[in-house]
Amino acid sequence: MRVAACFMVMAIHSAEPFYLGGAEPNITSIASGWDMVWITVTECICRVSVPLFVMASAYLLFPVKRPTGEFFRRRLARVAVPCAIWAAAYVWHAGGSWGRMAFNFPDEGGHLWFVPMLIGLYVLMPLLSPWAEKVSERELKGWLAVWLFTTTFPFLRRTWSVLFGDPSFGAVPYLYGECPWNMFGAFHYVSGFVGYMLLGFWFRRFARERSWAGTLAAALPMWLAGVAVVGVPFFLYPGKFPYAEPYSAAVKMEMSIEYCSLGVALATIAAFMVFRKVNLGGAIYRWAVRPVSEASYGMYLMHMFVLAPTSAALVPRLSTPLAILATAGVSFAVSSVVAIVLRKIPVVGKWICG
Repeated sequence: MRVAACFMVMAIHSAEPFYLGGAEPNITSIASGWDMVWITVTECICRVSVPLFVMASAYLLFPVKRPTGEFFRRRLARVAVPCAIWAAAYVWHAGGSWGRMAFNFPDEGGHLWFVPMLIGLYVLMPLLSPWAEKVSERELKGWLAVWLFTTTFPFLRRTWSVLFGDPSFGAVPYLYGECPWNMFGAFHYVSGFVGYMLLGFWFRRFARERSWAGTLAAALPMWLAGVAVVGVPFFLYPGKFPYAEPYSAAVKMEMSIEYCSLGVALATIAAFMVFRKVNLGGAIYRWAVRPVSEASYGMYLMHMFVLAPTSAALVPRLSTPLAILATAGVSFAVSSVVAIVLRKIPVVGKWICG
């Protein structure tokens, strides 16, 4: 699952040049309906990638069995230190601002947003572990139902805008207690990626084993529903082609593909059900799947160093689907080799790649 999710992340980033700027910076630009078809297909299939990473971490780590201090030391060494090293590398390469790293991930490594979010979940895990040890399946499903409601918020915010025009308090449609002086509304603490953490825990603790037929019978309709909720609004948003609007238009266009939105959540649950049934072993697992899985975090951190020049070279020369697939494939292959080699360096390898 980690191997597949890592490739899907790179596929998403390989599709972005076809609508995020391209040759013109700070522009949301889509050349044709054909391009939009393949951008949408990529997003529909691959948007489950980051949630799957979160669910995999929760499946393996939550509830926490180690003392809190030991858990934090291990996680920070595994996650925070490599991120800091690669963040510095991106800033150095782009000649960016070093001071901003004290406050957030650098603009030069925008994909590193994932790491602070993951660290935030690690901070929560010891706090919630005593509850998780004794929670019933019924209670956990209740919390997951509340979280699933929060995945409709991107659509509720758009509904507010359509019904009432610009919100009373500025540019953001606020919900359930949110306002300019309070961003922590009624559902703040049960929304976001914590839901995927709880889902990973539910699958480990309560999910019953199904046959392949039973798994597909449950997962396929859920995945199709999720893909429809993800893809239809995303594809229809531009309305006409070629499409060129300010960069901020992409935020509105991406409403349905937000990682914590309803369609992505449904597709992720379905994908996890299927991946959970896959059972690999033998030489392929030992020499290909497992090494790449172990190196997947390092691959995620470094892949933009490979993907950006690869995309620049291939996009003008290949059709849209081939450019997306080839860019992702080259980035995945090169990053996997480099990450696996770096991890083998004695002492420092895992500090670099986790």
